[in-house]
Amino acid sequence: MKFLPAQILYFTRSRTTKRNFKLLFNFTLILTIMVLIYSVLFHYIMIFEEKEFSWITGFYWTLTVMSTLGFGDITFASDLGKAFTMLVLLSGVLFLLVMLPFTFIQFFYSPWLEAQSRAKTPRELPEGTAGHVILTSFDPITVNLIEKLNKYGYEYAILAPDLQRALELYDQNFNVVRGDVGDPETYRLLRIENAAMVVANNDDMTNTNISFTVREISKKIPVVTNADADNSIDILQLAGSTHVFQFMKMLGESLARRTLGMSMGANIIGRFDELLIAEAPAMRTPLEGKTLIQSNLRKKTGVTVVGLWERGRFEIPQPETLINSTTVLLLAGSAEQLKKYDEVFSIYHVYNTADAPVLILGGGRVGRAAANILEERKIDYKVVEKSQKFIQNEHYIQGNAADLETLNQAGIKNASSVIITTHDDSMNIYLTIYCRKLRSDIQIISRANLDGNISKLHSAGADLVMSHASMGANTIINLLKPDKILMVAEGLNVFRASVGKSLAGKSLAESQIRKQTGCSVIAIGKENKLNINPEPTILLREHDEMVLIGTSDAEKRLMDIYQ
Repeated sequence: MKFLPAQILYFTRSRTTKRNFKLLFNFTLILTIMVLIYSVLFHYIMIFEEKEFSWITGFYWTLTVMSTLGFGDITFASDLGKAFTMLVLLSGVLFLLVMLPFTFIQFFYSPWLEAQSRAKTPRELPEGTAGHVILTSFDPITVNLIEKLNKYGYEYAILAPDLQRALELYDQNFNVVRGDVGDPETYRLLRIENAAMVVANNDDMTNTNISFTVREISKKIPVVTNADADNSIDILQLAGSTHVFQFMKMLGESLARRTLGMSMGANIIGRFDELLIAEAPAMRTPLEGKTLIQSNLRKKTGVTVVGLWERGRFEIPQPETLINSTTVLLLAGSAEQLKKYDEVFSIYHVYNTADAPVLILGGGRVGRAAANILEERKIDYKVVEKSQKFIQNEHYIQGNAADLETLNQAGIKNASSVIITTHDDSMNIYLTIYCRKLRSDIQIISRANLDGNISKLHSAGADLVMSHASMGANTIINLLKPDKILMVAEGLNVFRASVGKSLAGKSLAESQIRKQTGCSVIAIGKENKLNINPEPTILLREHDEMVLIGTSDAEKRLMDIYQ
């Protein structure tokens, strides 16, 4: 019985329905006015013929003539009356017998039938469904993850307990199934025994319920959950979660690790066996103003520059590529090679920012996580937070981050970096513009809640932007293909490929893989051993395994040309 009210609610809330109701109302209003006019004219023409009828009789005559019933009990004697009768009859045929049924079907009945069909969201997946990912929430991480699942050929199903929410997602062309997240039968109908993964990004209690319920019917299926509170991690693991992440905390820590005041120059963002991928800001290091070939990084440290970020734009490195203050280097190397890089370059960040605090705008979960990392590394920081309940210690300043006096009190004039962590992207864009106006030389690192705002934040003046949605989705997708692909950033992947006949016998330099495809070879597997950052003279043998890094488009070009 709950289905019909929910269906009616969905139908009435639809934008199309509201527009159709407006058109129906306008048509009904015109028809009503026409009946009124005809009834009045009937009254006066009858007076002209020296007959008198009541106003009710006038409405009765008008409706019977317009509907073509024409009982014949009331007629006109004059030519004027007969002409008026024909007018009423013809307009009735047009409006009541033609336009009214058409209007009703077009603007009410057909949409209602469509709403009924849309309301029939499935309660189960077809038999034989396998390798799919079950998603128990719908949020920015889920949207980003769905895009990646579609790209790599994974089917998915969004579990929606609420009918109205299920209908909304269905209307947006998402694959949705209705069911109770705490009912084991729901997961049986979702063919969980053949699923690749369950992803639960709800609140901690719901995630616990999901994990426990899934484990009742499947002991092997990987269950990935998010934990808001620290003490929920153990509970979620006990309930059956295979992987427990704290995405907000991870985001805050990642933002903090990219500040100039950190002791590490290279921030590890991905691991592919013993191969490590790291980011390193060039700001305030001797690398500024040099080309890649002038930097001589490979000779000094052993690492390979496999890419560069310029205000969020990924570039394929060339020997003549200039390193600017806004450049973030993407490095590939072994743990030993990255350690060597830190020994050579991290000292400049520490020296240049020794007495400069890091300014954090926003004291929510992301801001607090960033502050904790800075606290651990003994780096001075100030947190500007508007709400009193988030004020924790002497490092926190209560006030509006958009207020100049508050920013001056927090040390904006001397800060080495500012981390913007609010949950409102519009506010983050505003604060980025404001801070860049106040300090042209300050490092600005910002959080983005939606991927669509990343480019806006870079345009506003941010040096680095990290997306909550992308980070969460990348973390999850990497669990699906840990041995095949590593997604290190939006649209940037580390992947494996075999050496084909067209490359066999050529040296790495002769292959011109980077020039032809935009992909960089960062390791070659030979005899079960991974040669990280191989020399250009190394010979490629058929069936050797290459580890490459490149954008999605570059990966496709490589497969098209060489595979």
